[in-house]
Amino acid sequence: MKTRAVRMYGAMDLRLEEFELPEIKDDEILAKIYSDSICMSTYKLAVAGKDHKRCPQNVDTNPIIVGHEFAGVIVKVGKKWQDKFKPGMRFAQQPALNYKGSMASPGYSYEYYGGDTEYCIFPHETMECEALMPFDGDSFYKASLGEPLSCSIGAFHAQYHTNKQNYTHEMGIKKGGNLIIMGGCGPMGLGAVSYGIVCDYHPKRIVVTDVDDAKIERAKEVVSPDWAREHGIELIYVNTAKMEDPKKGLMDITEGHGYDDVLIYVPIPAVCELGNQVMAFDGCMSFFSGPTDHEFSCKINLYDCHYNSTHILGTTGGNNDDLIEANELTAKGILDPSVMVTHVGGLDSVAETTKNLPNIKGGKKLAYTQFDMPMTAIEDFGKLGETDPFFKKLDECCKAHKGLWNPEAEKMIFEHFNVEV
Repeated sequence: MKTRAVRMYGAMDLRLEEFELPEIKDDEILAKIYSDSICMSTYKLAVAGKDHKRCPQNVDTNPIIVGHEFAGVIVKVGKKWQDKFKPGMRFAQQPALNYKGSMASPGYSYEYYGGDTEYCIFPHETMECEALMPFDGDSFYKASLGEPLSCSIGAFHAQYHTNKQNYTHEMGIKKGGNLIIMGGCGPMGLGAVSYGIVCDYHPKRIVVTDVDDAKIERAKEVVSPDWAREHGIELIYVNTAKMEDPKKGLMDITEGHGYDDVLIYVPIPAVCELGNQVMAFDGCMSFFSGPTDHEFSCKINLYDCHYNSTHILGTTGGNNDDLIEANELTAKGILDPSVMVTHVGGLDSVAETTKNLPNIKGGKKLAYTQFDMPMTAIEDFGKLGETDPFFKKLDECCKAHKGLWNPEAEKMIFEHFNVEV
């Protein structure tokens, strides 16, 4: 069968093409893709090309389908998996396969397996790793956002603190402690803030830093201090660029205690160094945001590491349990990943959006792969609605949901473009 997909041939060489998918094998599954949220990691892949660890060296002759935050419906199941999967099943998927030590991952490494396509083929390793999961939520986009949300959940779980009596590591952020998310007003940061408020082992205080007042104001609207207060948590947004002494200002918020958990959400040395400076005794700092510079480094206080028992780690991606947790929280309505989305577009918008991702302000860019539409900011729906009745209705729908993308809007856009679900 034929499909359209965005394929990468090399560094910054992304092309929307139509080509033939092969018949699936007995250990494979054919899926129809409905949504993919565009990740900064895909931009980093596009910049690096063959130099990316997950990119095959023959990509120039065997291009890969990009996109890894995708969701859809199973169309056809190979014989090996017919007792477990059925056509018509809606799914979420975990792209971090780690199959037998391989770095191969959908959206980075496979010719026929990725998210920015109308149809793709799941290879056997996905099912063997139990990375294909049913999703019972009310929309496809929430299943797409489960993957980036699971990355933050994984970062929370990877944090640890020590018991000096027996050196047992207590995994996860410190319950009832101070958490700071540096550079946390972007889409991934807002997902992390939301999770920190609703997780069972939540802190007593979450401080979120940024240097952009507009981003901070939007963050306050979609993940509000009032909502956090309802969950017994003090949520504080801070513009560190306006602090005369950022270290002192951040420490004063905790009355000199410091931060038990520090999550770094932007790859900027000065931010990492500031995060390191405000750690509490036995504090744990996670470098979450992946850089493109292979030599990325900064000054770390090893004196404090020794005498204050601080520790530093890094995570990339989540695991199956993290994705299951993300999907369950979303499906039950406990957590709404819609706060991450600021733009919506079609398959034809993916290549240029991906290549220019750092220059497009806002949060997550959500692509629907069964139709074409320019990547459009949700805040621009109203202006477009002055001449287009469809965007007028879409704007009214989003405004009724605090200006956020929502399941009703997804249904509207499918109906408008005659997408069969």
